[in-house]
Amino acid sequence: MTTFLAIGIAGLALLAVSLLFGDLFDGMVGGLGDVLSSDWFSSAVIGGFVSAFGFGCALAQGVGAPALVTLPVGVVAGGAFGWFASWLTRLLRGSASDDPPSTEDTLGRGATVVTGIPADGFGTVRVQLGGHVLRLNARADRPLVSGTEVHVTGVLSPTAVTVAPVWNDLELP
Repeated sequence: MTTFLAIGIAGLALLAVSLLFGDLFDGMVGGLGDVLSSDWFSSAVIGGFVSAFGFGCALAQGVGAPALVTLPVGVVAGGAFGWFASWLTRLLRGSASDDPPSTEDTLGRGATVVTGIPADGFGTVRVQLGGHVLRLNARADRPLVSGTEVHVTGVLSPTAVTVAPVWNDLELP
């Protein structure tokens, strides 16, 4: 049991080093193909597998299981924790902050006229986009007063868009 506890502690140490300093194996298996260079061979996954394998084997041996049962229990526990570490690593890498919103991202979004839009000129609209508030110059086919709900129909420049009123705000003849 002492050997398996030592393996589990070594796995935890590898996992801690991986979390503090980053992936230790980054680039070491890059030439072996996409499958081997994926997240399955990151130090977090290997550390999670080794620690769960060691502690799983120690637990099985501690309850009196024979070696024929102890090792498969460790492999199953290690595989489960390795998969979880891989899933968590992909989740965290995929949730990096995105680029700041651009004018192109506002297409089709709802907005509110802040400064009235004249017939032949520009006004200002406020667009909420992913927690960001963008104030953009806006042009419309007809004059719009402040407070009108609109949606963005086109991009004129990095700071200007075209807008159209929402159907509920259209005046019927």
